[in-house]
Amino acid sequence: MTSRGAAGGKVQGMDRQPGLSVRLKLTLSYAGFLMVAGTLLLAAVWLFLLRYVPDRATLTSEDASGLKGVFPIRSHLLNEFAPRAAVVMVILLVFGLVGGWLLAGRMLAPLTRITDATRLATHGSLAHRIRLPGRKDELRELADAFDGMLARLEAHVAEQQRFAANASHELRTPLATAQAVLDVARSDPSRDPAEVYARLHAINARAIDLTEALLLLSRAEQRSFTREPVDLSLLVEEAEETLLPLAEKRGVTVEDFEDFEDFEGEPATAHGSPALLLQMTTNLLHNAIVHNLPAGGTVHVSTAAGPEHVELTVENTGERLSPELLATLTEPFRRGTERLHDDHAGVGLGLAIVKAIVRVHDGTLTLAPRPAGGLRISVRLPVAPAPHPYDRAHTEQFRTATSE
Repeated sequence: MTSRGAAGGKVQGMDRQPGLSVRLKLTLSYAGFLMVAGTLLLAAVWLFLLRYVPDRATLTSEDASGLKGVFPIRSHLLNEFAPRAAVVMVILLVFGLVGGWLLAGRMLAPLTRITDATRLATHGSLAHRIRLPGRKDELRELADAFDGMLARLEAHVAEQQRFAANASHELRTPLATAQAVLDVARSDPSRDPAEVYARLHAINARAIDLTEALLLLSRAEQRSFTREPVDLSLLVEEAEETLLPLAEKRGVTVEDFEDFEDFEGEPATAHGSPALLLQMTTNLLHNAIVHNLPAGGTVHVSTAAGPEHVELTVENTGERLSPELLATLTEPFRRGTERLHDDHAGVGLGLAIVKAIVRVHDGTLTLAPRPAGGLRISVRLPVAPAPHPYDRAHTEQFRTATSE
């Protein structure tokens, strides 16, 4: 086994000894099959002729010309048949080799294009596409699948590059701000130290929040978690209780927010990580509260369960969102309202984390603008397998304890 980093231009692979090409193997296979078929055919002809040829000479009665006819014997037939059969076999061998070589080349031509595209992708050229013409077959399905993989890789690499650039910028901002605060404090010794400490504390807290969000996003992408049944309606209640002070401060009303016993969401049991799904629910509610109307805003949360999927829906009032802006809301470090810069504006990773969590749980995330303004976000996740009766009773006890 050999391996080298991307900088070395070589990926992990196996050391293999030189061998015959696939084209040559197919050519020999075609020629060999043709020789076997020719041998069987000549053998059948030979056996057929033997039925009508005696093993010794036989004289017939005298004919009108006074001559006697003599039937051929097997030795004569063999002397005549064998050389001609050998010529036929040589012709079949040559025809099989030449025809097999041409036929194998024609059949493997698409594979050559796929191999060339793979080499280009190995060297970093992800924009190349095979676009193999012709009707659907196994090789064209392979080429189409490879083109789709290249498109996803290109989009993923571009997304990662944007993410790295944005993350560097976002991490640099608090550091540069802290440096500026320290420079001002150094140049002005009379400045109140308490004010400097407060500003540095706020800057440091924001940097910590950003770092923790980046770590959470990385952990979500790794799928390194244990799946278990999780009731989304319970997570909604927990997230609502956590965000109650923020909603009250901003004057946002969350329906059924003040009386959790009247929460109308259906029990919706998904299959996944309780911690990640709680983070997803909290991010959705936080986003709906923060990006809302300046005053008198509302948030509506609901859960529903179907035979195959469970759904969590969060709607909020707010400004009208253009389709162009809506398409970028789940990208890292994008905010629906760029004017927010207070303590609760977030670090721009809320919906990006939601998207990652939904993806690793094999769900779908749908964002749609509300006609009157605001946003409607729906999360659909696969329903959890039917729980054991003991687990169902335990869940009901947990729901009762939470509501009390």
